[in-house]
Amino acid sequence: MQNEEPIWSLVEKHREAFEGLSDGVFDTPEINFHEHRSVAQHTAMLREQGFRVTENVAGMPTAVMGEAGEDGPVIAILGEFDALPGLTQEAGSSTHAPLPGDGAGHGCGHNLLGAGAMLAATAVKDWLAANGIKGRVRYYGCPAEEGGSGKTFMVREGAFKDVDIAITWHPMPFPGVNPAKSLANVMVDFSFTGRASHAAASPHLGRSALDAVELMNIGVNYMREHMPSDARIHYALLDAGGVAPNVVQSTAKVRYMIRAATSPEVRVLSARVQKIADGAALMTETSVRMTSVAGMSNLVGNRPLEEAMHANLMRLGAPEWDSADRKFAEDIRATLREEDIVAHYKHVGFAPRKDEPLPERIVPLGQKGEMLQGSTDVGDVSWVVPLVQADGATIAIGSPFHSWQFTAQGKSPHAKKGMAHVAKVMAATALDALRSPALIEAAKAELIARTGGQPYICPIPADVAPPNPPKPE
Repeated sequence: MQNEEPIWSLVEKHREAFEGLSDGVFDTPEINFHEHRSVAQHTAMLREQGFRVTENVAGMPTAVMGEAGEDGPVIAILGEFDALPGLTQEAGSSTHAPLPGDGAGHGCGHNLLGAGAMLAATAVKDWLAANGIKGRVRYYGCPAEEGGSGKTFMVREGAFKDVDIAITWHPMPFPGVNPAKSLANVMVDFSFTGRASHAAASPHLGRSALDAVELMNIGVNYMREHMPSDARIHYALLDAGGVAPNVVQSTAKVRYMIRAATSPEVRVLSARVQKIADGAALMTETSVRMTSVAGMSNLVGNRPLEEAMHANLMRLGAPEWDSADRKFAEDIRATLREEDIVAHYKHVGFAPRKDEPLPERIVPLGQKGEMLQGSTDVGDVSWVVPLVQADGATIAIGSPFHSWQFTAQGKSPHAKKGMAHVAKVMAATALDALRSPALIEAAKAELIARTGGQPYICPIPADVAPPNPPKPE
């Protein structure tokens, strides 16, 4: 059954090379906007496979695009390769075994995500060439999904303006079509400036920026009772002003992430948080400056593309695991709490099973589970291009995202099987669009209907540039 489609054979043809790419990125984990070694590996692979390469996409040194084919529809397949801080872990170990180094690790599977997406794009490239079909396939290597909003900057700069259909995926516990539901967000820094003074001899002459941060946090906490139930607000203290308690702190900075169901709701909530910051500054006789850092829009679903992707997934069937895959997954599950495992079943709407370390079922299209909502900059692409996202089964059921257990599975045979499996689904869905102008038109009409014709409003102001830290020597 799994060799039924020629495009699936093309995925298998290139599979080993892209497993190597995934492993290489895993071994050089880099956090958002620092992915210089990772993008270099992706760029080299694009050239090796014969893509026309564009570097420094949207003014970001760690963004790359490869294109193949001529004329016809443009199909984009999106990949990522950024890691997370504090998740270093020895691959293949079912015990917590941090590696020496800067502490970064692939605790969300983006080493697999980028390699699997380019694997699908390469298979489509070969199919176009072999069949003499008009059409173009692009691989977009997108940086900084983890809090940096790389795709948001790319959308703002028009990187997807001529794309007809966009396809992507994410490592997950179960195979299926990703429910198009995510929270929009903005990330904002609030910098308070006061007046330093000796905290004992002349406290009356000081104006504490740290007091302002604390009052702001209290105000936001009181606001939580009076905001939509699906909204979320988180904060981190970036600068406490110093370590000396006998100094009235003249500077302090707090970072807020403000989330809500839609981008308009985020804008309303952000304005309220800004008022609280202004109030804290007024109470402490300090000043406050607000600086936008990042932002992401909510996902816009696309039923025609979701149905096409699900049909390909059903024809392909669930991934096939062997006894070694199941044994390692069981070892990982032995380190988890029961509630971690149950949460994954609730998320997809399945009844929990103890004898299923790796998934044996495909999530039915539209099955309602208990949504665990986060945010993704894929949402911004979905506002300007009809987009569909697959869930690829790459982890033991219950493995928490952003955990050492997730990282430990990043080079496992079962993760690589899941990566190749979802690459086949994405490649076949791309062919559906290339073969069917009607599918593309239906997907575009769906996007207009879902957005109500509202124009895309970038959540990152035009004067805010990506940070683009320098490449290390």
